[in-house]
Amino acid sequence: MATNHGAVTESIYGGSHEDTKECIVNYLDNDFLLTTDTAKTLYHDHAEHMPVVDYHCHLHPEEIYEDTNFPDIVSAWLTDGNNYGDHYKWRLERANGVPEQLITGDADPWSKFLAYAQTMEKAIGSPVFLWTHLELRRYFGIDETLNSHTAREIYDECNRQLQEPEFSRRALLRRMHVDTICTTDDPVDDLHFHELFANEDDSFQMLPAMRPDKALNPDAEGFSSWIEQLEGVSGITIHKFSDLMDAMENRVEFFHAHGSRLSDHAADLLTFAKATPNELDHILSKARLHDELDSTEISQYRTALLLGLMRCYAQRGWTMQLHIQALRNVNTTLFDEHGADTGGDALNDLPIAQPLAQLLDAAQTTGDLPRMLVYSLNPNDYMSIATVIGSFQGGMRQRMSLGNAWWFNDTRRGIRTQLEVQAETSLLGNAVGMTTDSRSFLSFTRHEFFRRILCELLGEWAQRGEIPADEDALGTLVENVSYNNAKALFEH
Repeated sequence: MATNHGAVTESIYGGSHEDTKECIVNYLDNDFLLTTDTAKTLYHDHAEHMPVVDYHCHLHPEEIYEDTNFPDIVSAWLTDGNNYGDHYKWRLERANGVPEQLITGDADPWSKFLAYAQTMEKAIGSPVFLWTHLELRRYFGIDETLNSHTAREIYDECNRQLQEPEFSRRALLRRMHVDTICTTDDPVDDLHFHELFANEDDSFQMLPAMRPDKALNPDAEGFSSWIEQLEGVSGITIHKFSDLMDAMENRVEFFHAHGSRLSDHAADLLTFAKATPNELDHILSKARLHDELDSTEISQYRTALLLGLMRCYAQRGWTMQLHIQALRNVNTTLFDEHGADTGGDALNDLPIAQPLAQLLDAAQTTGDLPRMLVYSLNPNDYMSIATVIGSFQGGMRQRMSLGNAWWFNDTRRGIRTQLEVQAETSLLGNAVGMTTDSRSFLSFTRHEFFRRILCELLGEWAQRGEIPADEDALGTLVENVSYNNAKALFEH
């Protein structure tokens, strides 16, 4: 395809404007974000070729196993017609006034693509703008800027390539040097496609990560029917809370046998409240009968279930991921029409230090504290979380870690902030890299984005004399943070 690299841009005053030319030449070039020689060395000699461990994503395991090609770039990139797509992109389109039919509706693929291209014309400075063009370069070799003028050519070229064998779903993962990928799986899932995939000799491994959100929300619609599903797959009749814990432990063991070493919890509202066994039995009974629960009862139930699961994880050497401070489905109309995870979420600003400390302390007191990654969607929480979890280190290397920059924080500023807090409050060299947290097979360039920012930050520190400019030491740290530390999560 045609490329705008090397073009001389005319200044508004006439003639060529060298600064503008330089900016265009450097956009997403080989050294973008690498502002020092140290950063360039660390990235190109140490980070760039490290494999990828993506320990938290939302890809469907059956899609990975079946390994088909996408019919077009819209299905791969924007939406597959079933509200399974990239809500980062959808939010920008809605901000640009794009009709919903062209976002999640039944419009033809070309019209949807053109609407997105027109949105990109106004998205300078957004991480989605950067990801969009990084993905075009890394997956398709296209270095044109996406806009209404280039959209048709880019659309046709992407569609052409997506029909080639080297663009199947697994091939897209191999292209990004994926070593390990963890899908997000409900405790009642049969893990059928994980079993099938495990019997194949592929270059990467796909492992389940258990996400017991439906067990943690006794006030949610469908809770009682989900408990019935849990009874069916575990073979345990659930009358009391202790029965529920037995059934959940049964599923943890089932996942463990299938290679799982991580769980994930969307505990958006983190509270702590103790309860007696009789109180927990009563709460569970009310929930199954669809009786309304008050906030104290919900908190008591969640606290007991989290602590019970933490014991299960600690006994098996798992890592528990705790995602907090997401304010979900704030747009009722959007939720009613399209469901969850379609772009109607925000960050919350509730207090978290005290309930987090109480939860960790209760688990620590009984010897049931697992390794944990604690994420917050609100970056203002980073120091609170980091100092709380820092009080519970010990027993293993980096038992407690501040989760990487998540969701709305997947930006240069957000990633740098998280890395700086990790370095200032704990050990940067023990950080476990990046995850895509994505529903797209084309999102794995986010690992490159993270690694460049890591190297950029280290290079700046070295240039200012804050850290030694020791390539051996810094190179080892970069390799560990990029890959080795995350890979070690599966070695227990």
